[in-house]
Amino acid sequence: MADALKDITLFSGIDDESLKFLEKVAVKKTFPKNTILFSKGDETDSLYIIKSGMVKAIIVDEEGKEMILSIHRPGEYFGEMSLIDKEPRSATLITKEPTQLLIIHRKDFMEVFNSNPDMVYDLFRVLLKRLRKATDKVENFAFKDVYGRIANILNQFAKPVADEWVIEDKLTHSEIANMIGSSREMVSKILKELTDGGYISTDKKQITIHKKLPSIF
Repeated sequence: MADALKDITLFSGIDDESLKFLEKVAVKKTFPKNTILFSKGDETDSLYIIKSGMVKAIIVDEEGKEMILSIHRPGEYFGEMSLIDKEPRSATLITKEPTQLLIIHRKDFMEVFNSNPDMVYDLFRVLLKRLRKATDKVENFAFKDVYGRIANILNQFAKPVADEWVIEDKLTHSEIANMIGSSREMVSKILKELTDGGYISTDKKQITIHKKLPSIF
């Protein structure tokens, strides 16, 4: 487990003694797909590190409509905000697929955090990155139409593979709709138009971008 922890940027610069301590106290748990890890407003005191699988952060309105705030992948962590400020959870976290987590309780985390100042830099770097993403999301909603929002999501999740860009996160049309505040039907319509135009293709929910998206975006 020590190697798994050292691969996490938050822990990459800590001393061996601290790493061994975290290895000892970290609890490994596996959760099936669609498991609610915690809900918005819950009071929990742990840091969650994704060893395998995928987790989405969502909020739900009074009518039960879901909006996806972010998706976390292996090597990433979440729960750090409540860990530091002791406030209730700001979102609901749900597994997108079978997921294995390493869970470190606040008391154990703070013991290492207080003696390793390098961790402060990485923690604030991640917090600032998430703040920028939140700002981008607000701008996306305020100034872009549905086409533009979908293009933004595709670009955000795509990774370069040879001469193309590939989205391997297996995003469903409903999940994309929940990220951009639109309907699944509208997302399906636009993605079909992009497919018919040769801009993208889909294989087992993996989306490949073959060429630059149209200027309409």
